[in-house]
Amino acid sequence: MDLELTGKTAIVTGASKGIGLAVTKALASEGAHVVAGSRTLTAELETLIPGGTVTFVPCDLATPEGPNALVAAATDLGGVDILVNNAGSATPRVAGFASVTDDDWLATLTINLLSAVRTTRVTLPHMQRQGGGSVVTVSSVNAFLPDPSVIDYCASKAALTNFCKALSKEVAQQNIRINTVSPGPVSTGLWMGEHGVATVVANVSGTTPKDVTDAAAAGSETGRFTLPEEVADLVLFLASDRAGNITGSDFVIDGGLIKTL
Repeated sequence: MDLELTGKTAIVTGASKGIGLAVTKALASEGAHVVAGSRTLTAELETLIPGGTVTFVPCDLATPEGPNALVAAATDLGGVDILVNNAGSATPRVAGFASVTDDDWLATLTINLLSAVRTTRVTLPHMQRQGGGSVVTVSSVNAFLPDPSVIDYCASKAALTNFCKALSKEVAQQNIRINTVSPGPVSTGLWMGEHGVATVVANVSGTTPKDVTDAAAAGSETGRFTLPEEVADLVLFLASDRAGNITGSDFVIDGGLIKTL
């Protein structure tokens, strides 16, 4: 299937690793020019730049000014056709709710919610002027699967999904589509990294990171984590005009982890 993304300009936040890197690779392979935003340039992202279809823009999306450089770089290329809000983080709260400080809550809400709010707010006027666009935001199954071990993450993702659904109603008549993708556990550094969820939980529980990931994978019907490339494929379809009448929707990709309708 030709997704007809050749010549499109896309912004991807949190593009240096994990899902964001997979989305950046996939968009570039489909002929889009990707403005890749991240605080740091990883070796993996750097390898994509010489091809001429990826432009790296250093930015800190935890700041109000963070999205401005990203959007400016995209408009220099002619406009913004696609925005992928992917930046986010999760910190296991192994000491329980009482250990989560105001600063912890603010940091989580800033990166998981406000970064997308701000980037979308800066991007929308450009999409409105050019007659349309697509926004795909990476949320999480934890938006509707409350887990006390990541209580602030769950709350921030619930707010993020609600924000996207509400905004989709306002901009649909302007030919701007807004959808969310909600992965379950994904085999990225967020889970598997040196300071990832598996390691943090294992250190507290006296098990191994593999024990933790095996237990998490066992909760899904497929018995495995989702691959970042699989999330990227879903994001690309929603970003493309092939999904031209899909807006205000959330798409779960979790291997059957969620058992309810």
